[in-house]
Order: sequence, then structure tokens, then C-alpha cells
Amino acid sequence: MSESEHTNTASGAAGPAGQGGHSPASRLQHLFEGHRLTPTQRRIAHCMVRRAADVPFLSSVELAELAGVSQPSVTRFAVALGFDGYPALRKHLREVAPTEPTTATKANEYQQAVEAEIANLRHLADLLADPAPVERAGRLLAASPTLPVIGLRAAASQAYGFSYFAAKVHPDVRLLDEGGTMLADRIDAAVRAGATTLLCFALPRHPREVVDALAHAKSAGLTVVTVADSAFAPVAKHSDLLLPAAVGTGLAFDTACAPMLLGRVLLEAMCDGLPQAQARLEEFDARAAERGLFVE
Repeated sequence: MSESEHTNTASGAAGPAGQGGHSPASRLQHLFEGHRLTPTQRRIAHCMVRRAADVPFLSSVELAELAGVSQPSVTRFAVALGFDGYPALRKHLREVAPTEPTTATKANEYQQAVEAEIANLRHLADLLADPAPVERAGRLLAASPTLPVIGLRAAASQAYGFSYFAAKVHPDVRLLDEGGTMLADRIDAAVRAGATTLLCFALPRHPREVVDALAHAKSAGLTVVTVADSAFAPVAKHSDLLLPAAVGTGLAFDTACAPMLLGRVLLEAMCDGLPQAQARLEEFDARAAERGLFVE
């Protein structure tokens, strides 16, 4: 199978999640394999992965409140997974993933947000136990003569950060961080310049423009590599390779430490596929020194 023929599925994220790994989050993602989930059900699934240690001890009402859905939606979700109802699903989770619920502390909301991000990073570390998906993504990015990188709204900073560093080692990186009618034109221009792969950063809330842009990129023949907050994100169906990294939701605005770190991991994997990467970095450092670009 060629690189462009691979199709992502809801369960085909990265690493142990699709292989029955040993972490609670990995076991949950494995449970969702092969099921066609509605957007509401994907939201429940994403919430369960994020709170994997607690889910076996939550009532349907508590899970519904955490996911921001109705209690009947949780029941329908359990039935969609093949269980008689939510109690049967919870019983199954307790049997296959025995654990203790996380204990509440007196931490304030800011500390809780930090702890949640630490948990997201641990989950990312679990996924990276199998480096094959990231290594494959790195090869795809390195092999694309022109590399368009898209990230709109909340994901714009992730796309910019990746593009800033990638441009130091890749010959032609094109940042697409603004929507509008020109977005499809810029994707087409990248294809004409030789692009074979597009990298997308997709974070909630997911702009419709991003979904439409990825559909256009696929129709133009590009292989789409996506960093998203969940394997169940709306961009999944338009991604050839989706790498999940959860966002924190404990503050008024989402936090994205894990997606940022995953972006840096992808940079490392891309550099491994670019023979001239080290030489280009050394050349940049020499010129920066000559210009006095940075203070010591």
C-alpha cells in the first residue's frame, strides 16, 4: 500500500491506542474500534479517554455532565458500542480495566488545569510508545518538496510554531493560517509547486473551513497528516494519518501543551528524513552569529 492510500479510522490514531495498549486510555480507544460514531458520541468517547481512570466509577448522569451531552445520549452511546445500556458498559470497564478513581485534592482550579495537562502529556507519551505513526508522518513531511501547513483560529499558533522551525531545515514551508476564499487557491498553488503532503493542526472548536480545506486537499491529491485533539475529531475522515494529542479544558480557554509538543516531535521526525537538516541548521547559526541576531 502506498503512503497516499492509507485511510485513517476513528481508532487508527497513533501507537497503542489502536493496538490494545495497557493504559486505561488505550484500552478505551481500543473499545471504540470499528464503530461509526455520531458527533455527539465522538464527544462522549473523547471525554471518556480524557477521564479514563474515572470513567468506570461515573454514573451516566455524571458522564453526560462532563461531556456536555444529555443522559439519554450516553445510553445510546453504550448501545452503539454493543451493550444493553450504560450500566453494562460501566461493568465491562471495571472488569477489563480495574483501577481506583483519582482522589480529589484541595488543589485550586489553576493547579487542576496544570494537573490535567500533565495527564494529557502522559497520555501522549503512552501513544508514542509506538513511534511508527510519527516516523511515517516525518517521512511524508520530509519527502514533500513543498510543505503546506494549515492551522486556523485556535490552531493557528501551533501551525505557526511548527512552520517557523520547519523553515530552517525544509526548503519550502508554506504557512496557511488564514481562512477565506483564498485558502483553496493557496493549497492549489502548493500542489503546483510540487507538494505531496499537507500538515494540519486542528483544535476545538473546529472551524468548518478547516474541514472543507482538508477535503479540497484530498481531492487535489495531497496526503493529509493531521494533529488533532482526538481521533474522533471532525477532521478525521479527511486525514490519511491522524495523530491525537488532547487539549486541556479546565480553564475558560482550552490549553494545548500536548499538541504543541507533538508538533515538535514531528519536527524531529521530519529532520530525520532530511539529509541536509543538520547542515542547514549550522548554516543558520553561522549567519545568525554574523548578524548578531541573538543576545547571549
